[in-house]
Amino acid sequence: MNRFISIEGAKTNNLKNISLKLPKYQISVVTGVSGSGKSSLVFDTLAAESQRLLNETYSSYIQQLLPHYPQPIVDKIENLPVSIVINQKKIGGNARSTVGTVTDIYSSLRLLFSRIATPFIGYSMTYSFNNPQGMCETCKGLGEIKQIDISKLIDFDKSLNDGAIDFPTFQPGGWRLTRYTESGNFDNDKKIKDYSKPELDLLLNNHGSPPINPTEKWPKTATYIGVISRITKNFVEKDNDKYSTQLNQILEVNECPSCQGTRVNKIVRSAKINEKSIADCVTMPVSELIVFIKKIQSPIVQIILEDLIKKLKSLEDVGLGYLSLNRPTSTLSGGESQRIKMTKHLNSALSDVLYIFDEPSIGLHPEDIHGISKIIKGLKNKGNTVVLVDHDPDIIKIADRVIEIGQGAGDRGGNITFEGTYEELLKSNTVTGRVLSDKVNINTERKKFSSHYLLENVSLHNVTKASVRIPKQSLTVVTGVAGSGKSTLIRYLFKSKYPEASILDQSQIRGSIRSNALTYLNVFDRVRSIFAHHSGKSISLFSYNGKGACPSCKGKGYIKLDLAYMGDVEQICEECHGKRFNSEALSVQKYGLTIYDVLQLPVNKAITLFEDNLLKKAMQDLIDVNLGYIKLGQSLDTYSGGELQRLKIAKVIHQDSSNLLILDEPSTGLHEIDIDKLLLLFNKLLKKNKTLIVLEHNLKIISNAQWIIDMGLRGGNLGGKVIFEGYPIVLLKIKDSLTAKHLQSYKKDNK
Repeated sequence: MNRFISIEGAKTNNLKNISLKLPKYQISVVTGVSGSGKSSLVFDTLAAESQRLLNETYSSYIQQLLPHYPQPIVDKIENLPVSIVINQKKIGGNARSTVGTVTDIYSSLRLLFSRIATPFIGYSMTYSFNNPQGMCETCKGLGEIKQIDISKLIDFDKSLNDGAIDFPTFQPGGWRLTRYTESGNFDNDKKIKDYSKPELDLLLNNHGSPPINPTEKWPKTATYIGVISRITKNFVEKDNDKYSTQLNQILEVNECPSCQGTRVNKIVRSAKINEKSIADCVTMPVSELIVFIKKIQSPIVQIILEDLIKKLKSLEDVGLGYLSLNRPTSTLSGGESQRIKMTKHLNSALSDVLYIFDEPSIGLHPEDIHGISKIIKGLKNKGNTVVLVDHDPDIIKIADRVIEIGQGAGDRGGNITFEGTYEELLKSNTVTGRVLSDKVNINTERKKFSSHYLLENVSLHNVTKASVRIPKQSLTVVTGVAGSGKSTLIRYLFKSKYPEASILDQSQIRGSIRSNALTYLNVFDRVRSIFAHHSGKSISLFSYNGKGACPSCKGKGYIKLDLAYMGDVEQICEECHGKRFNSEALSVQKYGLTIYDVLQLPVNKAITLFEDNLLKKAMQDLIDVNLGYIKLGQSLDTYSGGELQRLKIAKVIHQDSSNLLILDEPSTGLHEIDIDKLLLLFNKLLKKNKTLIVLEHNLKIISNAQWIIDMGLRGGNLGGKVIFEGYPIVLLKIKDSLTAKHLQSYKKDNK
């Protein structure tokens, strides 16, 4: 039996015809600087080919319904197992998705209660809050009720014609407003504050009635419905995403008074095991629920109990024992989502599978990484092959084999620069080897700060009566395990008091083929203006999204051929040869270059061309975040995760609108060498008298803080406390701090 996955002549994206053998039934970590080609090798070559070959086993019709994976540019791949890809994407789900449902633990609990709970009320589905028989009648199984705040919806100093209803399509010119102004029910120029009580009730709460004196524009068969009734029915109850931002501004969300947030009705809550209902079980922390389940003695459900304990223990083993099963998945942090996804696979009966992880360390404190390391080793011990793309030293340490791609990013990457063990990597002269073996210096400075931002006795979620001081014009790092309350303290409580703060969060950039770094920074129009001014032609001519688009490919650079059940094939456009512009746009030259030629230049070369100060500043911001090698016209859908993260940082710097910046895990997707450059950028911002508040797990960033706020000790109900506030060198002495423990270890490992 062959014990290696063999890859020969991989040339996908920037890969330079590389060949390697990945050991089966072992853990391999692929590392390298952001943009070096890691994803091109692991996801666009290895995973794509595995998924593509699996899809080919299905009928043509089924293949059309499945995700399409382009054939990678590679000479040969042999001994390739079926792969399962665990990506960085947070667990989504709607309002009905909970920790219990996404892990299938709630299904097991329902089965348990349907077998031995008393009184007997029905079978498993009866206990589901998604079933009409089991859901709470008041909240329909959501655990919360949403009510419209009239004061936020209605401007009582305005009339209907003046725009009194502050919601899309209810404003002047909006079609839904005509259902009120054309009803004949109201004086459309009368201020709402002057309405009588019956008039106001008719405007807001009417559930359906014939209009009093409709105009000719009123639809003949239409029924009049009040504003609140209409918005509730059309948007709130349908969980409509179309106007989610505006809905959030007018809605008050409260725990359901009937079920106290447990989502199930009175009948379901009446059935109990050892005096606990299923509603009681889902509100317990996982660690408490394990204790409760272990006390149940019943031979007829022994298999169910063993399955439940196994699943619950998996959550506890990765540090999620504080979560309750009723917790909505939409409220989970990135680190919590990542670990939940991983535990599902640990409990799988599958073996001889290729598991591919995309940066499993993202969003995790070093203490949490020990938990996921157990999962990764567990998958290997079950007879699986594990390949991880990651930068974190603690993840790289667990590898049986380390592969480094580099040496640089983009065209300067795409080569294998190292293959071997972690110990051999530290002795190598590669980028990763050098940075991991660098000596670590903990900031020993005790700078005197003249002024502070203050939070006093603030509470939200698991943060209770917390008080902190954050020095102005300094680098403050907020630390703590995932779920300890960092985001609650800073992104919500602090931001609420200091709304002038700008936030760089973890949300993904939605890149497309029609967007690039300059469009993202809102300066591409300045490049187009230069060509338009030089030629006297329309500015739209120099956009492949406008008049300048190639007529054949419509500015995409390729033609998509629909081969029916065989899927789509993309072919470079024969008219523009992939340049995306039409012949008129390409006939104009400035600096001896066409608009296409300019977009092919890397940022660090293009910056010397232009005199426009804002354009030069945008490019300098890109260089400052180590994106100088990126071509101006490179579409965002081809950026790596680390490159997108640095682009987000560049935008925050470029906007330069606030002296108070909150950066939520800016190290996401960044190699340790990029962290060094990020720290240089922080120093540059501090010299401009900015205040930086960084929520972070990376030990190098923590080591360079001027002030630290450590949250914990654990997550959820075991967290929410300010364990430490002060200088980094003092944190090392705090025995109860998990951050201090790992900082001490990090210091020893890098002496």
